[in-house]
Amino acid sequence: MQSTIAIVGRGRMGPALAGALSAAGHPVTGPFGRGADGGGADIVLLCVPDGEIAAAARRIVPREALLVGHCSGATGLDVLAPHTRFGLHPLTTVTHGPAAFTGAGAAVAGTTDHALATARSLARSLGMRPFAIADEDRAAYHAAAAIAANFLTTIEGAAERLAATAGVPREALVPLVRAAVDNWAALGARAALTGPIVRGDEAVVDRQRAAVGERTPELAGLFDALVTATRDLAGVPA
Repeated sequence: MQSTIAIVGRGRMGPALAGALSAAGHPVTGPFGRGADGGGADIVLLCVPDGEIAAAARRIVPREALLVGHCSGATGLDVLAPHTRFGLHPLTTVTHGPAAFTGAGAAVAGTTDHALATARSLARSLGMRPFAIADEDRAAYHAAAAIAANFLTTIEGAAERLAATAGVPREALVPLVRAAVDNWAALGARAALTGPIVRGDEAVVDRQRAAVGERTPELAGLFDALVTATRDLAGVPA
């Protein structure tokens, strides 16, 4: 008999995981609001903001054999005490509506072997690739994820704004971005670098900087910081 999973949290992650776990064959209830007590479930998965996890966990009635988990990448498992606890953080982006978890990584943790095995099993049932993450490594792991996803989107937004001043649509940049990400995935960051900084063409970099300063001056600081970071990565002297 499969364990019943109660999902708590009605934001983006809760409904997405509820739908995906149900489609994978798990008995699922919810998503419930943050006042749910976990009654009738064998596993309670909290999909609430980090600052609400502890309060939501306190509302879950402790029971023998009950597992309580959260989906946070940055928060440790101590906030789930006194329950037997686990963590399951899908390393993917979830917007509104169904989410594609297949192929994504999943950071997992557990306070017992059974709890950790449950987190791994849930991740694999959704087609994700689980990897263990210790509480002391969570901040660094989550910061890396933010750089890889959130900051990348911020940079692409800057590129979109500057391109628009030349009449170039966002769609024209998409194949370039995809090729750059594919090259990074295959080769690593340093080997995947291309462009005038790697070639040492400082005259081109200077013209780029002038154009940014003229057309989108609010992006000049970001451009300068990225030029410095790219030089460091490429091993090119300033």
